[in-house]
Amino acid sequence: MSTRRRLLLVLPTLAGLIVLVFSFLHLVPGDPVEIMLGEGAAPADLDAMRATLGLDRPPPEQFVHFVAGLLRGDLGQSIAFRAPVSHLIASRYPATLELGGAALLLAVVFAVPLGVLAATHRGGAIDVAARALGLLGICLPTLWLGPVLVLVFSMQLGWLPISGRGGLAHLVLPAVSLAAGMMGILVRLTRASVLAVLHEGYVLAARARGAPPWLVTWRHIVRTALLPIVTVVGLQAGALLAGAVVTETIFAWPGVGRLLVQAIGARDYPLVQGCVLAIGVTYVAINLATDVLLARLDARLRDAA
Repeated sequence: MSTRRRLLLVLPTLAGLIVLVFSFLHLVPGDPVEIMLGEGAAPADLDAMRATLGLDRPPPEQFVHFVAGLLRGDLGQSIAFRAPVSHLIASRYPATLELGGAALLLAVVFAVPLGVLAATHRGGAIDVAARALGLLGICLPTLWLGPVLVLVFSMQLGWLPISGRGGLAHLVLPAVSLAAGMMGILVRLTRASVLAVLHEGYVLAARARGAPPWLVTWRHIVRTALLPIVTVVGLQAGALLAGAVVTETIFAWPGVGRLLVQAIGARDYPLVQGCVLAIGVTYVAINLATDVLLARLDARLRDAA
């Protein structure tokens, strides 16, 4: 499948995402305006808020207005912050990318080599330790791990700042907290993928020719085992966005995830819609990039294209 065709197939996904985000406000039980202003709000205030949000129009007209705003880059006006939603998201988006990129890099750099070592030393101490660390990373929820890291490394040892965004020190704890689950998955997956190709004929032939062990491992074994690893990295990179909501809240990291929680707490429905849409579009873009990268790595997919 060509890159152009992949891009075309993304369009229905984005259209479905837009429909779901638009329907969010209409699927909320009760009157969203009464929820925002409270049951004791005056009827005139309720009518004014409905007019501001465009909820006094028929749903088809609201949807057309919503899509037209998206095409212009207009996501509406935030009620709580009294600022354009697109501006608020744009100001917080770099922080989320920084945290997610750091967590992804941390997980890949540590988990993939550890999984390879565990497979090549199967049954040894490294293998046992790697599997234990992988299981621990999968089992520890971010909601628990984040406060524990703060308690140990910030409050007791005083090595790292508790919260906020600043230098590299501020990034360490939230990145580790967010990357832990992904590291556990990647360690176990890398180990299984390497074990699956460890005794293939071309690997044994390379060893028989006298190739150095490190060359056999990284050129012949890891390259073949790379495809499932890249697939899971792409899927988990999208899942990091969901984990970022919890992590950014725990560490007061000024990203889109924390902005979403603040918008929910303030019942700021336009901002909630904008944040959900931004996260959804990012997830789709990551999956598309993963699909394209797999096509570049796998000659069979290139031949099919």
